[in-house]
Amino acid sequence: MQDEGLASMRRPAGFGRTLVATLIGLVYFFPVIWMILAAFKTRVDALATPPKLFFTPTLEHFWASFHRLSADGSQIFDTGLDRNFFNSLFISLVSVGLALALGGLAAYGFSRLRLVGRDYFMFYVLVLRMVPPITAIVPLYFLFRVTGLGGGYVAIILVYTAFNLPFAIWMLKSFLDELHRPIEEAARLDGSSDLKILWRICLPQMRAGIAATAIIAFVFTWNDFLFSLLLTSVDTRTVPVAMTRVVGADVGVDWGVFAAIGTIYLLPVLFIAFLLQGQLLRGATFGTVPR
Repeated sequence: MQDEGLASMRRPAGFGRTLVATLIGLVYFFPVIWMILAAFKTRVDALATPPKLFFTPTLEHFWASFHRLSADGSQIFDTGLDRNFFNSLFISLVSVGLALALGGLAAYGFSRLRLVGRDYFMFYVLVLRMVPPITAIVPLYFLFRVTGLGGGYVAIILVYTAFNLPFAIWMLKSFLDELHRPIEEAARLDGSSDLKILWRICLPQMRAGIAATAIIAFVFTWNDFLFSLLLTSVDTRTVPVAMTRVVGADVGVDWGVFAAIGTIYLLPVLFIAFLLQGQLLRGATFGTVPR
């Protein structure tokens, strides 16, 4: 009877917490919902005052994101947005992959090896991540222009890798420090190298940390505007920079097209976060949340 009474008391409390969490989530997610709704509205409905909650959906803005008509309406041109999406995805995946690979090796060294001045090096790594990107953009621009790498994939990938690397080192080291070491010591006694121990023993236990690090680094790279604006060319331009072309000097902002591009651009992040949500939650809480 006492257990039943406690259970009945917990139900209202649990429902109240769920309701509060739902309301807070709706407040934070409301701008995204509004953007998605605007993507399916006609231009008149998107600019209507007061805003229309009930409307006839249309896909015209999604079509206009990838195509545009000539002045006389006789020809259809490609906007090049598909190329911009490829650039964003390719640059983000490659730079995050490099940051994880290099960061994993560095994190293992900082965590397992007795390095002289290790704490100082970790502090310097953190300082590099804290440097505002705007302070580095001018020297980077001139560096890549002198070396001939400006405007290409190599330059922007190297920049994103460098800015994601300190974060990856600190995150992965924190997870390596939490691992139990008897298995590693036994493997080392059997003749396994440090690289083999990292690959076969440490990494399988760090899936949550790797997933959390990868998603956060991916979101930073995926959303960046400053570096992409100044270090890419027409062929390597990413979507955040390409979206500025939606703003016209004469006709103003085509909010429907702007919302459609934003909706499409949001999908990869939501898809990756949905697939890795369990690992992301455990990684963000350093494994304290069970599977």
